Amino acid sequence: MISRIKSEALFAEALNYIPGGVNSPVRAFRAVGGKPFFVNKASGCRVTDVDGNEYIDYVGTWGPAILGHAHPKIISAIKTAAEFGTSFGIPNPSEVTMAKLICSLVPSVQKVRMTNSGTEACMSAIRLARGFTRRDKIIKFDGCYHGHADSLLVKAGSGALTFGHPDSAGVPADFAKHTLVLPYNETEPLQATFAANKDQIACIIVEPVAGNAGLFVPKPGWLEFLRQITVENGALLIFDEVMTGFRLALGGAQQRFGITPDLTCLGKIIGGGLPVGAFGGRADIMDYLAPLGPVYQAGTLSGNPLAMAAGIAALEELGSCTRESAGDIVPRSLERSCDAYTRLDQLGALLETGMREAAKSAGVPAVFNRCGSMFCGYFASEPVWNLSDAMKADRERFKKFFHGVLDAGVYLAPSQFEAGFISTAHSEADIEKTVSAAAKVMKAL
Repeated sequence: MISRIKSEALFAEALNYIPGGVNSPVRAFRAVGGKPFFVNKASGCRVTDVDGNEYIDYVGTWGPAILGHAHPKIISAIKTAAEFGTSFGIPNPSEVTMAKLICSLVPSVQKVRMTNSGTEACMSAIRLARGFTRRDKIIKFDGCYHGHADSLLVKAGSGALTFGHPDSAGVPADFAKHTLVLPYNETEPLQATFAANKDQIACIIVEPVAGNAGLFVPKPGWLEFLRQITVENGALLIFDEVMTGFRLALGGAQQRFGITPDLTCLGKIIGGGLPVGAFGGRADIMDYLAPLGPVYQAGTLSGNPLAMAAGIAALEELGSCTRESAGDIVPRSLERSCDAYTRLDQLGALLETGMREAAKSAGVPAVFNRCGSMFCGYFASEPVWNLSDAMKADRERFKKFFHGVLDAGVYLAPSQFEAGFISTAHSEADIEKTVSAAAKVMKAL
């Protein structure tokens, strides 16, 4: 057992001043037991805690660190931007650069508005959808997380046609009543819900690859069905690509699966590790936003110059574009990009194969879901396609597994219901070390 004395002391102190000792619930290790460690340094695919313990990191700031931690070009871009000021509250050139980048790379986006978080992006996109369609009801899917806005913290109802109910104290039932929660990857409940709520549904919001209940991928044809049923019923389709944007492909999940949503929510990678969010889509819909239209949305730090600089550097390094002239960025050959995403997929496949073989060798029932560089393992004997399937996984076994690999120097998300992320900074040797540690732990379960 490795020592985490300094982390334990910091956690004890934090409990006196921060609710639960953390600034985001999953960090508290409540889902796996034990106490969290505190990090003071990260580089490449590794994080180092305050006690000097080093871990191969598969959390990656929950997605943004696709290039690894403290990438030199991103750090340099932040330093350069900071020399000119950290915030203006006035338009700055980097906002235009980032907007052009997003519009040129994400297939569905003609115009985009920056925000400060994925939560803001999703909240604003839904408000815009309601304002544009002049309808109140929305559909989301059980197990998909779109931030902590009131109308999105809703559990599934008792049946396909029932309203959901609040998933958090402090959320009035009146807010939740306009949110219909359905099972992911199923079609019949959607057909029934649209039939029962004719001309009342403003939009469907969905994670095209669900990464907030572990990981489950869309069944073949399901995303196409979402596109079809929204068009037929005059509703909008919103892809929450806060996680998948620029991770599953240069143009996100919509490029990978060939689906064009009406609106797209982005975050994480486009901030290079700094707080950021964005939502964009068809120009006629986006022009309903103030100051052009009646839908209000604002933010003091939206388009923050440090976040824009970091995000631009991240996208450039991924090979999406090149600076042709001062202040102007246009798409170019995607050869480097293809190399980056091919590399990520190869590492993902190596991890997937290794983990499957480790579980089989140990005689442990396990399901390993993966899409590109996103993954999640469940201790389950049946395929996991939605939240109902995920809930059948053996969470007690996962707790033991988590702490076993953590003590071996491998950091996975401290919850069965979170996705893992691979970065370009990971190597074959890192994957092999991870699989070796996992194999030993599984044999002891």
